Amino acid sequence: MSKKLQDKLSRIKLVAFDVDGVLTNGEIIYTDKGEELKIFNAKDGQGMCLLRKEGLLTAIITARTSSIVERRARDLNIPIVYQGSKRKINSLDEILEKYNLDYSQVAYVGDDIPDICVLEKVGAAFCPADAIDEVKEICDFVSSKRGGKGAVREICNLVLKNSRGNSYVSSSDISKVK
Repeated sequence: MSKKLQDKLSRIKLVAFDVDGVLTNGEIIYTDKGEELKIFNAKDGQGMCLLRKEGLLTAIITARTSSIVERRARDLNIPIVYQGSKRKINSLDEILEKYNLDYSQVAYVGDDIPDICVLEKVGAAFCPADAIDEVKEICDFVSSKRGGKGAVREICNLVLKNSRGNSYVSSSDISKVK
């Protein structure tokens, strides 16, 4: 890993994630009753929990809306969840204002066109191996794993190895799901 990326990661206090194609493999399954199904990777979830354990703030910013995402966020104690976010940069700006952060303190994991506006501004930009080429070109690190198949865990491990123990999250933040 480059010294430049190590320096970027040492400043990270917030790690934010897209859902479809990042936390999942990007497939959306509907039952004949109209219910939506998503498959999440347990190791990815553990990686996100480890970030929180080390004091890093975690967030989900997704363009779609799903009760499944809300449930996953609660299960993982992710305090910040923006669903139905058509302009993800606006959601991130709200988070930055609320937590008194700047872009250089944010790592973001995305995989497709709606994520580009965020990936171009944050301190550290990440994507899964199966992200679109336009996203790969602007990311600081492209995981060797696919979305929903361990990419998030690989990225979490990278952030954890290079963070400086940014104890940033208070226990009162843990139960807040927007």
